[in-house]
Amino acid sequence: MIDRSALGPWIRRFLLEHAMGERNLSVNTQHSYRDTFCLLLPFASRECKKPVDRLTVDDLSPNLIRIFLAHVEDARHCSVGTRNQRLATIHSLARFIGERSPEHVSWCGQIRTVPFKRSLKNSLSYLEKDEIDALLAAPDRSTNQGQRDYAVLLFLYNSGARASEAAGVLVEHLEPGSTGSGSVKLHGKGRKIRFCPLWTKTMNALLPLTHGRPGTAPLFLNRYGEPITRFGIHTLVERHARSAAKQALSLRKKRISPHTIRHTTATHLLRAGVDINTIRCWLGHVSLETTNVYAETDLAIKAKALSTCDPGSGTAIKKKWRDDPSLMKFLRGL
Repeated sequence: MIDRSALGPWIRRFLLEHAMGERNLSVNTQHSYRDTFCLLLPFASRECKKPVDRLTVDDLSPNLIRIFLAHVEDARHCSVGTRNQRLATIHSLARFIGERSPEHVSWCGQIRTVPFKRSLKNSLSYLEKDEIDALLAAPDRSTNQGQRDYAVLLFLYNSGARASEAAGVLVEHLEPGSTGSGSVKLHGKGRKIRFCPLWTKTMNALLPLTHGRPGTAPLFLNRYGEPITRFGIHTLVERHARSAAKQALSLRKKRISPHTIRHTTATHLLRAGVDINTIRCWLGHVSLETTNVYAETDLAIKAKALSTCDPGSGTAIKKKWRDDPSLMKFLRGL
């Protein structure tokens, strides 16, 4: 007879049946679920003073979950966002068990009452034009590694790709155009595919990386000739940001990551007059509300909007139709 109170089999079913089978979640999401349980189970084992394989569903009480979440913040020094991410995984597990085990419906309801924590959202960080230029100039392009690093940085700025998306680009995903420019196929969150145009100089930096390599090979390799990971891209960006800060002193006050470059791409596109829906497609956002954040946080755009309604600037919008006699004559004649 199957022991429905044991926690271990439920977690296995949750990961295999739900995350991989029913939902077919992305590898990164599956890894996030796995990492949550890798932290939660040893913690619960210590709190309950029993081996991990002897833990029951009821051992994961709401009080234990609250203590675990406090441990994530205080002992592991994680952000509120990470804390909420761990809780979301636990909520999903509780719902999965409650839907398949009537005797655990009450337990499920209690676990799902553990609330998410609200936090202040930090303003998006992005680079000004001179700062991104300094970052792109940081790699020593007289070396093979410097050329690779420059290609990665330029690709991130051109495409606005996430680090994981850049790491997943294959040689065959590049599509050179007839005029020297081209495009790239990106595999984003939720296995969504989008195509992004590339500048001629971006293609010129990328094409040397493809010479003599099969289409199924990863485009970006690390210094050992192995596929670069998203963590490798993070390290690459941070290393050159420290170097660029020697030239652009304002970079010393900013924490620069691949996502900072992604924010920079969106902000610069917005300043160039690209409409918000095009930027949404460019970045691979599902909701337009996500993209609207860039319009809300860009101080330069706010200042430009403010100047149009400054009563002392003399730039107030004039209603020209009131002073157009031909138009007024036309309207009176209708």
